[in-house]
Amino acid sequence: MAKKLTSRKEDYSKWYNELVVQADLAENSGVRGCMVIKPYGYAIWERMQAELDRMFKETGHENAYFPIFIPKSYFSKEASHVDGFAKECAVVTHYRLKNDEETNEIIVDPTAKLEEELIVRPTSETIIWDTYRKWVQSYRDLPIKLNQWANVVRWEMRTRLFLRTSEFLWQEGHTAHATKEEAIEEAELMLNVYTEFVEKFMSVPVLKGYKTESERFAGALETYCIEALMQDGKALQAGTSHFLGQNFAKAFDVKYADREGKLQHVWATSWGVSTRLMGALVMTHSDDKGLVLPPKLAPYQVIIVPIYRSEEQKQAVANKAEEVMKDLRAAGVTVRFDDRDTHKPGWKFNEYELKGVPVRIAIGPKDLENGTLEIARRDLLSKEIVSIENAVSYIQEVLEEMQTGLFERALKYRAEHTTKVETYEEFKEVLDTKGGFILAHWDGTAETEALIQEETKATIRCIPIDAEEEEGVCIITGKPSHRRVAFARAY
Repeated sequence: MAKKLTSRKEDYSKWYNELVVQADLAENSGVRGCMVIKPYGYAIWERMQAELDRMFKETGHENAYFPIFIPKSYFSKEASHVDGFAKECAVVTHYRLKNDEETNEIIVDPTAKLEEELIVRPTSETIIWDTYRKWVQSYRDLPIKLNQWANVVRWEMRTRLFLRTSEFLWQEGHTAHATKEEAIEEAELMLNVYTEFVEKFMSVPVLKGYKTESERFAGALETYCIEALMQDGKALQAGTSHFLGQNFAKAFDVKYADREGKLQHVWATSWGVSTRLMGALVMTHSDDKGLVLPPKLAPYQVIIVPIYRSEEQKQAVANKAEEVMKDLRAAGVTVRFDDRDTHKPGWKFNEYELKGVPVRIAIGPKDLENGTLEIARRDLLSKEIVSIENAVSYIQEVLEEMQTGLFERALKYRAEHTTKVETYEEFKEVLDTKGGFILAHWDGTAETEALIQEETKATIRCIPIDAEEEEGVCIITGKPSHRRVAFARAY
């Protein structure tokens, strides 16, 4: 069995790292900065994928796939884009290996140098907009609303499983529109799709807003974002949606003939979420005993553990478990029966507690005699004895309560860790003693934003969309400010 986890209070970072590994979500790979996502972790990601993919398609998007390699020249066509990603790019320069004649070691063949270097995809705007140029001639070809499920590479020096790795999985949407208004509407729509997914399926409350100019996606005119708050008081960016204007259309000469026959550049958006959401899921809900998973994303919502002493009891318990599973599956509940005889029930209880399975059922000879089941719920670490005939409805209620309860608990934590401040001294005190979101006035300049980050390591996470106009003065310069922005230290 896995070792006892370091407590969150003792060392939150160590707790997270241990939990991801011990709960069989992921581990570091032989490639520096990259991870192996293990089957249990990938099963959670698949649940996320399935729900997001459904939501994308319901809003009129289709899936496609574009090359992982992007010619270097493509990046030079949009200046701010290359500036934003230049330091993170992995570059392919040769296409062949050979054995060294003297040492017999495998080396890169110096004669096999590419005519043009290829960038391993850090994001796909450039390759996709080069493709859209071939697809778009008329207003009849618009809008294009595509999504891609893929991996990307952004070379990272300091990595942490799921939160920041050199290679990670994500989806990236790329759309082309005839008008500015359509593109802005699309960017806002996808922000709302992300919000609905993160809040209703992950049970994580988010703050919706705009990024400041210095924090925008490279090449965007506006970046919309959702920000979540972790249990250590740090923020985590959970998703972004970008209004790209006509920057990429102009860079790649993507034009369409409008209804009057006049050529116009198209308008663009891009949007994405990644396996970073796995980190958010772990850090928002889990406790010192292990994962706590919202039922809608758990690989299986119910685990059944048999208890027996003889072969006769084993068979009787298995028969009853089959009946219970059949009833649960008919009710739309995902369930698994752990009939391994290589581990004792107590070991299994600990394993499923660590892995965050929402509901655990224990069935033994006494339960068969009494017509009952012992049902344990992971969120409250509580147990109830429930009659078999009421078990399905009871479990359905518990799963709904858990999904809602986890959200409410996280929402309460965020409310308790969201603070309005009026002065820089108060700002620094709250940041060091309480953390969380700090709502403060800012003069709107990049210089003030950079100074605060340099001195406190706190950044403007977003300008909240629903922030009311409120006259005040910047906590640093004393200059006028018309509304508060949300600061936090972040992952």
